[in-house]
Amino acid sequence: MSGLLLENKNAVIYGGGGAIGGATARVFAREGARVFLAGRTQATLDAVARDIAAAGGKAETAQVDVLDQQAVEKHAFAVAAAAGSIDIALNAVSVMHDQGTLLADLSLEEFMRPIDGFLRALFITSKAVAQHMGRERPGVILTLSEPGAKLAIGGILGHGVSAAGKETFSRLLAAELAPGNIRVIDIRPHAVVDAPSAGSYTKDLFKPAAAAAGLSVQEFLEGGLAPGTMLKRLPTLSEIAEMAAFLASDRAGTMTGTVVNLTGGALVD
Repeated sequence: MSGLLLENKNAVIYGGGGAIGGATARVFAREGARVFLAGRTQATLDAVARDIAAAGGKAETAQVDVLDQQAVEKHAFAVAAAAGSIDIALNAVSVMHDQGTLLADLSLEEFMRPIDGFLRALFITSKAVAQHMGRERPGVILTLSEPGAKLAIGGILGHGVSAAGKETFSRLLAAELAPGNIRVIDIRPHAVVDAPSAGSYTKDLFKPAAAAAGLSVQEFLEGGLAPGTMLKRLPTLSEIAEMAAFLASDRAGTMTGTVVNLTGGALVD
């Protein structure tokens, strides 16, 4: 057995220039995968690709808007034609949204923004890659959600509903695609402690709450959110990426239709 988890695998990462997408792409490439990075910002995609190439890995980039179904399908066809198949897909696309506004002051537009954005992107990308997966080569679709899927607190209506929708979508899609030898797994991290320094929108997302507490965003994450977990710490980009590589590998070959909880014990299911 090869020591590389993803040797000879072809992986598409949507949002590949972002914090989680980029970190995962680097680990996938280190583990032997040929990585195809897709996203809206060419500069960030190129930066990740340069890191991968410098480490001896293989990465290709494409500027793709994941909300453009035709463009996503065209890109998936091109990847499958060039590589022979798509074995792994990760949707790491982020949608900036409101957190903290209660129903009385929340507009319909802000409520729907994460629901429409996240789920539309997940549907489009999953549909595009699934037709190039499975059968004789096992396929894996990885999705990302958030603790808001299970939390019962005020001010996260759109966020929580979108997170729960992503987890439900993943579970139902797993049942539908299993006969074709395709696994679907959702990864649910907490707020990622080093995401702000990696350019994530986490910094903007938590800025209002941090300011209200008189803290910097980093202080808010480490002193406000981390103590609420069993482990008293938040996940790192590296931990999420390493878990994604394991889940995408044949070593996790019987896992599908489930949510992998990376909240440090903030949630227990």
